[in-house]
Amino acid sequence: MLPSIFGENLFDDWFGFPTFPDWHETERKLYGRHAAREMKTDVREHDDHYELAIDLPGFHKDEISLDLQNGYLTVRAAKGLDQEHNDKKGRVIRQERYAGAMQRSFYVGDGLTAQDVKAKFENGVLHLTLPKKEQPKLPERNTIQIEG
Repeated sequence: MLPSIFGENLFDDWFGFPTFPDWHETERKLYGRHAAREMKTDVREHDDHYELAIDLPGFHKDEISLDLQNGYLTVRAAKGLDQEHNDKKGRVIRQERYAGAMQRSFYVGDGLTAQDVKAKFENGVLHLTLPKKEQPKLPERNTIQIEG
């Protein structure tokens, strides 16, 4: 058994052997085979607002964008590949930093505007605060009892 630092397919990664059904790796270049585990989100409900905490490790504030359109809040993160041209640090045997982008959307309703959403990015976590908008009240129904 190999230590877990090597990942699931050590030799496939080193020698470039394709693994089934992993034929289209270009879709997951940002975090390789582990892309599905990234951008994890915690949502907390309070009396007057919601709080979201989205994990974005390795990103900087300027690589993240937020968009609110048609009731959907979309979080996008894009990263460029760090090029190391200096060979003084040794020969690269395996490089796991990629260029790519990821995004995730949340339905927040039509009542919010971009000014309502508060965002803060610290220590690799994006914190969002979304106020609760009061739902339109349905007209009260006045039922009359029928005696019979």
